[in-house]
Amino acid sequence: MPLIVSFLSQKGGVGKSTLARALAAVSSTGHLRVKLADLDVQQQTAVRWGKARKQRVSALPIEIGAFRSFEDALEDSDAFDLIIVDTPGHTSAATGTVARASHVVVVPTSATIDDLYPTVLLLHALEEIGISRNRLAIALCRVLEPGEEKTARDYVDAAGYELLPGFIPERATYRSAQNRGQALTEAVDAADDDPTNLLIEGLLRKIAAQSAAGKRKG
Repeated sequence: MPLIVSFLSQKGGVGKSTLARALAAVSSTGHLRVKLADLDVQQQTAVRWGKARKQRVSALPIEIGAFRSFEDALEDSDAFDLIIVDTPGHTSAATGTVARASHVVVVPTSATIDDLYPTVLLLHALEEIGISRNRLAIALCRVLEPGEEKTARDYVDAAGYELLPGFIPERATYRSAQNRGQALTEAVDAADDDPTNLLIEGLLRKIAAQSAAGKRKG
C-alpha cells in the first residue's frame, strides 16, 4: 500500500492546495510514483495546475486527477508510492474517512486567530475519532512578516499540537509560479534556511517518521 498524506482544513484560502502541490513536486524528484488526488470536483485547483504543468517540458510528471470520493481516488493505489489528497476547503462526512486512512494529516493555517482557532478545533475533532497526535501536523502559510510566526507558534504550543518548522511567506512570485504550473519550491533558488524550504523539509521528515513507524508495526 502507498503512503497517504492528506491536507485538510475547515476553510479555504489557507494554503492547502499550495502545500499539496509542493509536496507532489518535491516527491516526484525522488523518483517516487506520485498521485495528487483533488477531491474538490467543483474547484479542481490541482487539476488546472496540472494542465499548466504539462506545458512545461522540464517539469517531472505527476499523476493528477479529480475524484468525487476518496474511495475513487484509491482505486489504482497499488500503482503509486505516495498518494497526496487535496480535500475541499471545508470539512464533511468524508473528512474522517480520509484522515483515518492517512499516514500523515496536515492542516494548513494562516497566522491569524481567525484561522488558528478553527484549525485547533479540527485537530480536536480528529483526535476524538481516534487519529493520534503523532499523525497530525499544522503547517503555517500566508505569513506576511516573521513576527507572525511567533504568535502562531505560541498559540499552537498552548494547544499541544505540532507546528511544522518554517512557514510559507505571502509572495507574488509564488502565485505567479503556480499560475505557470510550478510548485512554490520550483519558483526560486532559495537558501537552505528559507522558511519555505524548512517547512517542506519538516513535512518530509514527518512523513518519513510515520512511514518508519508503520513498518515497525507491520
